Amino acid sequence: MLRWYQARLAKRPVLTQVVTTAFLFGAGDVTAQQAVERRGAANHDYIRTLRMTAWGGGFFGPVVVQWYKLLDRVRFPGRPNLELVTRVAADQLLFTPVNLLCFFTGMTVLEGGDPAEKLRKSYWTTLQTNWIVWPTVQLVNFKVIPLEHRLLVVNVVSLGWNSYLSYVNTKKASYKALESSDPPRI
Repeated sequence: MLRWYQARLAKRPVLTQVVTTAFLFGAGDVTAQQAVERRGAANHDYIRTLRMTAWGGGFFGPVVVQWYKLLDRVRFPGRPNLELVTRVAADQLLFTPVNLLCFFTGMTVLEGGDPAEKLRKSYWTTLQTNWIVWPTVQLVNFKVIPLEHRLLVVNVVSLGWNSYLSYVNTKKASYKALESSDPPRI
């Protein structure tokens, strides 16, 4: 399987990464609906899964491919640890807040909701949860994974993260409970 993926990556790198991202965003939503929310097949919201898949392939995948290329250009000759910390800090302090803003705004618009309300209720808690999970993932990712495989690593870890995002994005009841409690165990 990895050999097949690498062959596709060599032939069409951006397309391969975008399609993989779309698929895994959709898989994250399916996981949220079936494993976390326990909706069952009869109650599965296929439109919601389609929105998450479209978001992963239409926005996140293409943007992150370019973002990682930009981060890879951060250079401090002879100072690899400074490069690493700078990349992770830029990813978490610049990209992530903007990405979550775009995610909640875009998904809420696609759902026909009020983006300002969604941001008020979900943004800060989700960003804080992100900062618990992703800095360590990105330290390892940027330190040992080649550029062309970084998005794949993020996508694999994102199976759980996208389940969480999908859950938070569609949580209709008890936002106060969501804001004051730990994230769901995925």
